[in-house]
Amino acid sequence: MAGSETTTNRRQFLLTSGAAVAATGAALALPDQRGNSPAPGTGPAQAHAGPSPTRPGIRRAAPYGLTTLETAARLTGSGGYRRLDSGPGWPVVVRSELAEAGAGRQDRRTALACFVQFTDLHVADVQSPLRSEFLRARSPASWRAHEALTVAGVVSLVEQVNALGGGPHTDRPPAFVMSTGDNIDNHSMVELEWFLTLMSGGRITPNTGDPTSFEGVQNSGLPLYWHPDDMLRDQDKKRGLPQIPGLLEAAMRPVTSPGLRVPWYSTPGNHDDLPGGCMTPVDPVLRDYITGARKLFSVPDADVAAFDRAVYTGDDPKSTVLKDILLRNAARARTVTPDERRRMVTPHEYLRAHLDPAVAGAGPVGHGYTEDHLDGDRMYYSFAVAEGVIGISIDTTYRSGHYEGSLGTEQLRWLERTLSAHSSLHHDAEGRLVRNAAADDAHILIFSHHHSPSMTRRPDAARTEEERHDGGEVIALLSRFPNVVAWINGHSHVNRITPHAHPTPARSFWEVNTASHLDHPQHARLIELVDNHDGTLSLFTTLVESGAPHRTRFDDLSAVGLASLYREVAYNAPGLAAGMSAEVDRVRVGAAADRNAELLIRRA
Repeated sequence: MAGSETTTNRRQFLLTSGAAVAATGAALALPDQRGNSPAPGTGPAQAHAGPSPTRPGIRRAAPYGLTTLETAARLTGSGGYRRLDSGPGWPVVVRSELAEAGAGRQDRRTALACFVQFTDLHVADVQSPLRSEFLRARSPASWRAHEALTVAGVVSLVEQVNALGGGPHTDRPPAFVMSTGDNIDNHSMVELEWFLTLMSGGRITPNTGDPTSFEGVQNSGLPLYWHPDDMLRDQDKKRGLPQIPGLLEAAMRPVTSPGLRVPWYSTPGNHDDLPGGCMTPVDPVLRDYITGARKLFSVPDADVAAFDRAVYTGDDPKSTVLKDILLRNAARARTVTPDERRRMVTPHEYLRAHLDPAVAGAGPVGHGYTEDHLDGDRMYYSFAVAEGVIGISIDTTYRSGHYEGSLGTEQLRWLERTLSAHSSLHHDAEGRLVRNAAADDAHILIFSHHHSPSMTRRPDAARTEEERHDGGEVIALLSRFPNVVAWINGHSHVNRITPHAHPTPARSFWEVNTASHLDHPQHARLIELVDNHDGTLSLFTTLVESGAPHRTRFDDLSAVGLASLYREVAYNAPGLAAGMSAEVDRVRVGAAADRNAELLIRRA
């Protein structure tokens, strides 16, 4: 990891981690969900997804009620700020690395499950004193100009899921939504309340501190940040971002989320467990500072560099570097309105908030957690995905403070027991065959926040009695159980689908890593599982955007208009749009084989 541009943004470094997808030989174009075949003369990766259908009840421009099979956002024009429009849909790519694609399977298959994955929503209180926007002085990409609009963006995503009909490959409507962590950004109670209300329905006022005025960096007068409301020649306007008078006031207005019409489940991420996703949550200085009346908008370059190193290395478990920065720069901190709602949320409070019947929404109460989880503040569980399909949600966070992930020994053993309970045949750690006649032989889907490359083996000061286990060890465990179909996760802010092949084909599985709904390209995934009745299963993954129109209007500051701006400004992150083709940045969006895909696997 070299260079300040890459080091400073603690999320960016994960973009290049993990094995590259080897799609060669696997990118066989599949006729789309309406039976359209590839156009004559097109190669496998260039197959067309087919024309956009007309769906009843659509009141807004695309992509409302659609998936990326029909249309996807694309950049238009040139210059420092590029606009969005509706582009063609993306094809379905057949991935046959783990099992052959049998002829005629489309006519034989039966549906097993259909659901949606949200990940890395990062619902953010952008006025929180504990935010570290000043890191932008080292790298422009380490602060997001659009993150004051996270609430509007998630409302539009919820509306999109509610508007979807049956899955494109099964005709089943999604049965539930799983949010795989980093649901919130600053580990604060007010963000948690907003997230729970967004998912289950209700009114939200996305503002803290002064109820009548914005107190964040975007009206600070510092040219380091985009000031949408005024004429300041900040560094973002110099590269083309527009002036949009009234944007900050609109971003603080109350908004009502309809809530998901289907049940939803929750998996924890490092930003849910840790302030900033990487700092210790137990320090009294930081606890007081986040609810207090002082906020640092900028610090000297030496302090920016010191905090950057501390975040990247993770070698500051007591947040000493940040506390020293706050102390040294106390005189330059600005006065803001204190707000007790910003307080850090403990694991117990996080669980208790999910269990509140007031946020049950479409269910289930607890959204995967039960009263039993309060004993030990455990955040892992299993649940029924569908008949014959089991989901297992695991907690991969370091509670003492680090953005990477791992599993403790206790949870790893629980995971092994849970896998065993649903597998009539599996192998133990020494390779011996184990039989369990009482098992139901359900197909198994694993959900977590961290993807395998971001799971490490470092000590967790909050759980010193436990050895930690990395992504390689989790892969080794899952490979012992032929019933495991896929491990579905987030954290990287990248779309990537990785085959984990095993010499015994039935012990192979897929890892499905989905991009953030905060950063470009702002995707969720619609996932469908089918039985091909030829000894294979197919897992279909279809990317979904929010329901906000692709084309924005700077004078539309309605909730829908803000959601459109949220997407477009994300596409114009520093250095991103300039390096894109007319379509997308393929690092984050992924290759065609990482987007809309049919993932074949041998049936256990």
